[in-house]
Amino acid sequence: MTESSSVSPLRVLMLAWEYPPNIVGGLARVVHALSHKLVQRGCEVYVVTADHKDSPAYENDNGVHVYRVKNQTDWTPDFNTQMARLNVGMIQLAVRLQIDEPFDVVHAHDWMVLDTAWTLKQVFDVKLVSTFHATEHGRMKGIHNDTQKYVHSIEGRMFYESVEVIVNSRSMVGELEWQFAAPTDKINVIPNGIDANKFACSTDVAELRTKHGIEHEDVVLFVGRMVFEKGVQVLLDAVPAILQERPNTTFILAGTGGFFEGLKAKAHELSVSQNVRFFGHANDKDLAELFQLATIMVVPSLYEPFGITALEAMAARVVLVTSDRGGLNDINDHMRVGLKTYAERPESIAWAVTTALADPALRARLIDAAFTEVQEHYTWDAIADKTLVVYRRVLQGD
Repeated sequence: MTESSSVSPLRVLMLAWEYPPNIVGGLARVVHALSHKLVQRGCEVYVVTADHKDSPAYENDNGVHVYRVKNQTDWTPDFNTQMARLNVGMIQLAVRLQIDEPFDVVHAHDWMVLDTAWTLKQVFDVKLVSTFHATEHGRMKGIHNDTQKYVHSIEGRMFYESVEVIVNSRSMVGELEWQFAAPTDKINVIPNGIDANKFACSTDVAELRTKHGIEHEDVVLFVGRMVFEKGVQVLLDAVPAILQERPNTTFILAGTGGFFEGLKAKAHELSVSQNVRFFGHANDKDLAELFQLATIMVVPSLYEPFGITALEAMAARVVLVTSDRGGLNDINDHMRVGLKTYAERPESIAWAVTTALADPALRARLIDAAFTEVQEHYTWDAIADKTLVVYRRVLQGD
């Protein structure tokens, strides 16, 4: 699908607080992949985002025009103030771009960029589409203080100021409907995607075992932020029971975050440090190697709007074990593409991991079905096409 040469190309402004190489979570990867696929379809795509060390103020990233805020670098006392300052710079950049040549659609990703999106809507009457990658209420299991109330109110404003809203799972539809009394007729479910070839690794497994110091044949992998809602602590609680049945198992936990040191201490308290490796930050090359090593990938999230790491495991042909929270229910069809466990239940994770490790035939069947599922339903081409349908519906409403 491409834009006709007889009409002006669709001009899209993406607003996102993170964009590669500034990758904090899945949002950056989504904006990057979606932007490039839209360019391939003939759109003109501009991204306005935060500054990042050693990154240029402007770059043409394979057709995507990326502008990074360089003039709002003052010290700030907290994250919310940092985002407010970031929006000052983003507004300056975005307004200048809008005046030079107006955009057809502004696509805002999460609450951190609302001030910029709202300004463009109010001043220039640009059509606003928003993607909710998560909600504050979901992340924090409720709204408990004034800071969270502030973020929650901004999310509500973003929903009502948007002509159309995109979420990545059916569970997120329910979140918005319940939290904001939101009308569901403008909510579109478009999942995140994955490049099925991204994690191809030609290096021999034996060589990788030597490189990473992995002696055991069975490797259980976790990839994600070391924060409470990702549930790494639940996986650690399951490790002793798993080792009781499968003592020659190595657990690799890849990622960083506020829980990192506490999780290392927990592994020591459980007397499993010898079998648990804290890898730290993993780049794409690292991830390809870790997936090549892994037998099983565990996604034990307590809150998960979508679960991009689950798709990564499926694409990398690694057996998938997830909790039963949020968007993971959309992705993981139990006993068809992976094994699903009860969230916050270490014994459930232990059951799933030991069951898969003990049954090679089951692993082979799950891996094949999961890889087919990714190729048929989670390509970025399909997701870009669905996003374009939303953009066109917005513009046809003029």
